Amino acid sequence: MTRSSYIVAFGSNRRGPHGGPRAQVLAAMRAIGAARASPVVDSLPVGPSTRRFANAVALVESDEAPPALLARLKAVERAFGRRRGRRWGARVIDLDVVLWSGGRWRERALTVPHAAFRERRFVLASVAALAPDWRDPVTRLTMRQLLRRLTARRPVPRSPRVGL
Repeated sequence: MTRSSYIVAFGSNRRGPHGGPRAQVLAAMRAIGAARASPVVDSLPVGPSTRRFANAVALVESDEAPPALLARLKAVERAFGRRRGRRWGARVIDLDVVLWSGGRWRERALTVPHAAFRERRFVLASVAALAPDWRDPVTRLTMRQLLRRLTARRPVPRSPRVGL
């Protein structure tokens, strides 16, 4: 496999071995060797969870094929104390492959690009800030264009807390 670039999403809304949710996200970025990262932002939960999330995305360079990177991400989740449970519930860390420089990948355990990234402002805004000209292999639109489309359909939340 040749060197590939990936956009990986990070989310946490529970304390873990590295501290609070923001600390968990930053520690996970270090654990996977993120080349560059977006700021960590607070976001509302998707689904039934009531706790706010700390979210970010990072650029990861790797010789791994998408399934191998996913396996490494799942190992980091387990090392951080993530246990499988209720979908969209509280979690110490959640790591997802969002985009891959190779385009599309689809198999039972992994779909790239991530199926929901175009509809989740907290992901799309961070990806657009980190890699604005990266093209979605499905729509062929840039991340900047996808974000404009999304924000045109729904209002932008007022001043989320941003920090690293």
